[in-house]
Amino acid sequence: MTHPLTNEASTAIASGNSSPLLEFDRVGLEYPFEGAMRRIIDEVTLSVNAGEFVSFVGPSGCGKTSILRMISGLNPAAIGTIKYRGTPIAKPLKNVGIAFQNPVMLPWRNTINNVLLPLEVVEPYKGEFRQKKAEYIRMAQDLLATVRLQDFQKQYPWQLSGGMRQRTSLCRALIHQPEILLLDEPFGALDAFTREEMWVMLQALWMRVKCVGVLITHDLREAVFLSDVVYVMSPRPSSIIYKVKIDLPRPRTLDMELSDEFNHYFSSIRRNIHHN
Repeated sequence: MTHPLTNEASTAIASGNSSPLLEFDRVGLEYPFEGAMRRIIDEVTLSVNAGEFVSFVGPSGCGKTSILRMISGLNPAAIGTIKYRGTPIAKPLKNVGIAFQNPVMLPWRNTINNVLLPLEVVEPYKGEFRQKKAEYIRMAQDLLATVRLQDFQKQYPWQLSGGMRQRTSLCRALIHQPEILLLDEPFGALDAFTREEMWVMLQALWMRVKCVGVLITHDLREAVFLSDVVYVMSPRPSSIIYKVKIDLPRPRTLDMELSDEFNHYFSSIRRNIHHN
């Protein structure tokens, strides 16, 4: 079963509409510290088009995770504006999927029921869950097959490896067909071999759904492998100091890591991080 795009996203891509899905206009961030306000993000201005996958890399404490929270609407931008389809984000968005470094799965629900959870709580799926449950189960099974978990639908979280739990978390983040997928170092706790395997699986999921992907990572190779665009942030008070478009064909393979072109992108990002 093919995972369909939302009608709006399908129309935008089919018509070649280049209007950004997300727009950052002089976005900043301050926190109170010892009786004064400390600037964390100086200013970020950029745009993300529908179906684009972008990564933010930079030193710890430069506000990368805060950017995700502002996009989601959990903490709307207090300085500057982030717009979704031309409208400032002022409250939590409903069409967002989120995956964190440590996947939180409900221990009393098996794999497939953990994946189905967003459809039980997010409209319009919530109101149709009973009558469309068989269809939704097929959607969940289809996603699980993409990440090779079709034989682990009935297992509980404690019966899964860390990589399996993270794969389940990605399927759950995408089951309600979000337009935006937010990824906060989702593979940081995995070993190197499992992490690279997860890059391939995430790419496969993203290429099917074609939502906007926003990744926070410290792994520069991960950023190059997954992204259309990589943004490098400076130490705080941070700003975007380098932007690079990753012009590698998809689907990307792990063998591409050995290519000169891949390593050129990796080296240019690394050089710009260390020179600032």
